[in-house]
Amino acid sequence: MKTQTCQLILALDLEEKAQALDLLDRLDNSLSWVKVGLQMFTRYGPQLLEEIAEKNYRIFLDLKLHDIPNTVASAIKSLSSCPVEMLTLHASGGSEMIAAAKQARDDSSSEAKLIAVTILTSFNPELLAQVGITTPIPEQVQKLGKLSIESGADGLVCSPHEISVLRENLGGSPLLITPGIRPKGSDTGDQKRIMTPPEAAALGSSFIVVGRPILKAPDPQQATIEIQHQLSANG
Repeated sequence: MKTQTCQLILALDLEEKAQALDLLDRLDNSLSWVKVGLQMFTRYGPQLLEEIAEKNYRIFLDLKLHDIPNTVASAIKSLSSCPVEMLTLHASGGSEMIAAAKQARDDSSSEAKLIAVTILTSFNPELLAQVGITTPIPEQVQKLGKLSIESGADGLVCSPHEISVLRENLGGSPLLITPGIRPKGSDTGDQKRIMTPPEAAALGSSFIVVGRPILKAPDPQQATIEIQHQLSANG
């Protein structure tokens, strides 16, 4: 079920700020979106976000907030002045936490879309069973996805293998952001449930997240352009 044009997000998972900013210069805005995760944000904080925004990139801040509702709401208020357009929290935080996050977003100057993480793409059934979750992954994702959207989230992070069931049950409105994307022939790394860019786009992904296939490419800009072409061809 194709609902909209699928866009590429670069996972900016690097150790040094200078390295990240240099890469963005080399990419020369050949894509619009970058994801900043815990590694970079913990080390460099909001100043990094400002520097990325100054280079005309849009920011997806992937902090996966998960705490009591008041603490998550306070964190969102603290981030409200940052140039963030999408922000993650854990769906397993529950309906009250997600609703509190939405209220804090709405009450602040932030316009960030709240994106709930269902099941991390590094998990498989065996690893989930170790933490007490024996429900089949598609069923658990569907349950958490429905709860999140009904509680006020704007979208979900999910494996590309759960796109179809989420679109069938939630329709075309929620944003679906899919990591676990590897261009054909790429190393799968620690991702367990992967798919190629055109496959994810065809199923209805709103955004695909790609890191190492671009970060480790001999020519990152060319790798980016090739993925963009694959998405365009699919559209």
